[in-house]
This record gives sequence, C-alpha cells and structure tokens, in this order.
Amino acid sequence: MTVQVQMVRFALVGVVNTGTYYGLYLALLTWLPYVAAHVVAFALSMVGSFFLTSYFTYRTRPTWRKFLLFPLTNAANFVVTTSGVYLLVDVLHFGSRYAPLIAAGAAIPITFVVSRTIMLRPEPVRREREPKPEPERVPQA
Repeated sequence: MTVQVQMVRFALVGVVNTGTYYGLYLALLTWLPYVAAHVVAFALSMVGSFFLTSYFTYRTRPTWRKFLLFPLTNAANFVVTTSGVYLLVDVLHFGSRYAPLIAAGAAIPITFVVSRTIMLRPEPVRREREPKPEPERVPQA
C-alpha cells in the first residue's frame, strides 16, 4: 500500500473519529457534566481510532505497545494546533475564529508521520530466556 493511500485512509479515520467523538459526547452529555462527557468521549473515540488506524489505515496488527504509544499522536496534534493557533492569531494577526481550522490542517501531516512511525515500527524482538544450567552434583561418598 502506498503512502498516499495511507494518507487518504488516515484522513477518513480522522473524519470517523471526529464524528464518533461528537456523537458520544452528545450522548454522554445527557448523563454527565460536559467535562466528564468530553473526557469519556475523547478516550473512547481514541480507542476506536487506534483500531481503525491499525486495521484500516496501515493494515497492521494492534499490540499493547502500539496502543500505549498511540496517544502520542494526539499529543503531537495538540502541540502543533496550539502552537499554530498562537502563531496565526498573536503573531500573524489572523482572526481567532478560523485560525484553529488552519492550524488543524497543518497538523494533519505531522500527526500522520507520528502515527505511521508508531503503527509501522517493528516490534522489539523478545529473547527467550535460556534455562539456567543446573549445578553439577558432586557424588557423595
């Protein structure tokens, strides 16, 4: 599968993930305060995103290691979009209404690279433990 196909699939997963998050958020909002609804919806959509990214985007086997590293993609996205919004609004004097959309667009390639690195990185080779040699027994007289 080419990188371009992976990028398209990555974008599709992003759309599905955003819709999943928002749907869960609205559903949870009927029972939970908005911050709790946001956190739960975010966490659940990230789990779904991990499996979609693994199976659909990169066609790779999900592992616990990848699952635990996957939140780094969201961290990268957060850093890039936050920095981008600041740069656009405070430095370049763009309007604050549209700056997040531009920053999010800029974050997509960086998030893709982080995601691809995590999901396609070879798993470390586990060495089998060699059995300890048994001590030689000295015959007793």
